[in-house]
Amino acid sequence: MSRNAILALVLFGFSGFLLLFTMVSEPAARVERVRLSGAPIPLMTPSPEHRQLEAALAGLGQGFAGTVGIAVTEVATGVTVGYRPEMAMPQQSVSKLWVALTALDQVDRGKLDLTEPVVVRAADLTVFHQPIREIVRQKGQFVTTYDELLARALTESDNTANDLILRRVGGPRAVEGMIDRKNLRWITFGTDEITKQSEIAGLEWRPSYAIGRRFYDARSALPEPVRKAAFERYLASPMDGASAQGISVALARIARGEVLARPTTHKLIETLNRTKSGPRRLKGGLPPGWAIAHKTGTGQEYAGEQSGYNDVGLLFAPDGRSYAVAVMIQRTRASYAERMAMMQGVTRAVAAYHEQLPPIAPALARDAPVSTSSRPRQAE
Repeated sequence: MSRNAILALVLFGFSGFLLLFTMVSEPAARVERVRLSGAPIPLMTPSPEHRQLEAALAGLGQGFAGTVGIAVTEVATGVTVGYRPEMAMPQQSVSKLWVALTALDQVDRGKLDLTEPVVVRAADLTVFHQPIREIVRQKGQFVTTYDELLARALTESDNTANDLILRRVGGPRAVEGMIDRKNLRWITFGTDEITKQSEIAGLEWRPSYAIGRRFYDARSALPEPVRKAAFERYLASPMDGASAQGISVALARIARGEVLARPTTHKLIETLNRTKSGPRRLKGGLPPGWAIAHKTGTGQEYAGEQSGYNDVGLLFAPDGRSYAVAVMIQRTRASYAERMAMMQGVTRAVAAYHEQLPPIAPALARDAPVSTSSRPRQAE
């Protein structure tokens, strides 16, 4: 099969399976109402194959040296299985999804034009990963648009880009309001990066921390009991806590077109498809012909222990079916190789489940929430 043919299946197929499922199980009037209104599709009882997938996920979670939550939601049916799927986990940069979602929702409501210009100055810089900082350092400022900031926040996980968008949409309260209005349960946004990262470290933010390694130096200078107490407080009750199930269900609803308008749904998924971080996390386990649109998150370390090592996203099979996946590590001392191997195991377990399903008819894939112009490319 040619690459173009595979891409066409990926671009159209998951909605075709959704329509096929509803056509078989519901009267025609109900199918039309579901498709046009974006109402949740009927819940299905997990099949024996779902239970096998759940057992595989449990094996991966139990065998991992750390506290992890895993959830997989089949986009077409809404069935969710997982391991510790309801436990609140620190999101870290996964929370950038909800800032982006708030911005795109404001685009839908005519409150934000992504072509609006914005000037990034030294006073806007934040902490940790922020490629924009080098541009500002060299030029003194960076003139861009919120559209580019959105792409940088999601594909490069740029903290400064994210916080500038957050400021423009109305701050943390606006994001929490969007989460409530869209009924995205089991998800808390938290706050901006400078506030969150400072609190986790046991510091109070100072603008000078955005320069060079000053944040790291200030953190290292803290008494160990202060750092340990701050780290443990965060893990015990993360300000940006969300369950794996909450995230996978939210991603499935986004993919079904229930959260944003079609153009903004397309834009979000296409942007997440270009994510550069975490190539060996979920993406590393993709079989040939599959595609992924995802967002990673990585928290601070203390005394050799990692907090918030995550990857969440949408997996697209060659036949067009899709799966929302969230792997959230609360804390671990496992090596990077072990963490990534566990995440890749989750992807492979989803693919193994998929192989047991009967074939679908791609010709049925029409009126999809996500069109051919913006569905993900194959993983390379």
